[in-house]
Amino acid sequence: CSYIINNIFLDKISTRFLRREEGRKDRRGMKYRTRFTAFFFTLIIFDLAANFAHPGTPTVIQDLNLHDYMFSVAMAAMMFTNFLLSPFWGKINNYISSRTSLLICCCGYGVAQLWFAYSTTELMIILARMFAGLFTGGIFVSFLTYVVNVARPEDQGKFLTYTATIKSVASAFGYMIGGFLGEISVRLSFLAQAATLIAVAFLFFVICQPDSSTSLREVSPKQLAKEANPFQAFIDSRHFMSMAFVFLFAVNILTNFGNTGFDQAFNYYLKDALGLTSSYNGIVKALVGLISFAANMTLCIWIINRTKVRRSLVVIVLVCTLSALGVTVFSNIVLFIAFSVLVYAGYSVSVPVLQSMVAGRATPAQKNLVMGFFNATQSLGSIAGSLTAGFIYSLHAKVPFACTAVIYALGTLAALGYVRLGKRAGKAA
Repeated sequence: CSYIINNIFLDKISTRFLRREEGRKDRRGMKYRTRFTAFFFTLIIFDLAANFAHPGTPTVIQDLNLHDYMFSVAMAAMMFTNFLLSPFWGKINNYISSRTSLLICCCGYGVAQLWFAYSTTELMIILARMFAGLFTGGIFVSFLTYVVNVARPEDQGKFLTYTATIKSVASAFGYMIGGFLGEISVRLSFLAQAATLIAVAFLFFVICQPDSSTSLREVSPKQLAKEANPFQAFIDSRHFMSMAFVFLFAVNILTNFGNTGFDQAFNYYLKDALGLTSSYNGIVKALVGLISFAANMTLCIWIINRTKVRRSLVVIVLVCTLSALGVTVFSNIVLFIAFSVLVYAGYSVSVPVLQSMVAGRATPAQKNLVMGFFNATQSLGSIAGSLTAGFIYSLHAKVPFACTAVIYALGTLAALGYVRLGKRAGKAA
């Protein structure tokens, strides 16, 4: 209120108060930075908690004597509803703001994990995972739309990189924490996850500022019903879709196909083939987190700021291809872990690069929908990767890793297609 009053009467006050007004502008700038600092800190807590249950999931499946493929079917079930609802959340954020979506979705995700913790049959687990997917799509879309809508133009690319980096690094350490919690009790990791997710829901609502462009009161019930149709968001993608977006979304689908399939097989391989407990899984993921952090804070920022990004994307996906091939070929456990870390690190660098490229191509009016569609294509790739890894694991434990190499090779070709498109259009990335 003080700021508004000062602006109303600014022309009436003497020049000696102008410096004081400049001070207020500086403090307002600090408020902007403080908000985002708090946002990123809360994001770290969320990404830690979101991964507490993952190391213990293979143990749950084996303790309940479920089929081996359930480790991937459960993930695919969540990603399926995530895929369906992601564009919807991107559109609805225009009316209710990203912070309200985060409040709803983090609480819903927490409840879903409580359901998962007490599930005892395959059907119960699948339903719990599908329920979680209804909300995880909204969470990850809202992270992106909040940064795109609220960050200053000069900060947008940097903040998107921070978001992707935090996800990679905090997720890895979340695995580690969850792994050690699982040594005490697998159910404890689920309960700790649910409690933390519900807590951060309220933190996001307090920290984030409203970013909706239209009041919900201005939308007619008929229009709202139309917006609530998740398939309408996919139909509306025709308004922004171009060949450039086709290639970018293809790379996004294929890299997430490869990463999710690899990750699901890797987690189960450590338990099933190597006989390692959940804590070892967590330690490996913590190592991945440290390397990913170093890569994203140095290599990734250098790629975005100093290189032709579309060409660098080809190299990144190619590194993932060759690393996945190394995981398939070598049986030595040290080489197996080393090449696995390279696969994870390569993927973690590709995410902010792709986010930056997609956000840079979107017009201001379409950014929420585009970022929702971006998250949907991530989920689509994750569904395919998770299901494929689960059903081909029974053929041979190394087959999913060979499949990952093939999928990343296709991603490299899609990235090359984007480079060639740019050359024909005469545009530099």
